Amino acid sequence: MSKQEILRLIEKKRIELMEMVAKSGLNAAVTIQLSQELDSLLNQYNEYMYKKTKRLSPQ
Repeated sequence: MSKQEILRLIEKKRIELMEMVAKSGLNAAVTIQLSQELDSLLNQYNEYMYKKTKRLSPQ
């Protein structure tokens, strides 16, 4: 998955999460699930960036 694809998914999930918080509140099971999905996407992005940085850094 490319950096742009991950960022697009992050933004989509972030919007979905904000809408669910407004609709169901912070403690709703569906809100927590969406938050965990967003966390996973952010972790993927961080891992991607870490690997890219590590590849580019001189040894």
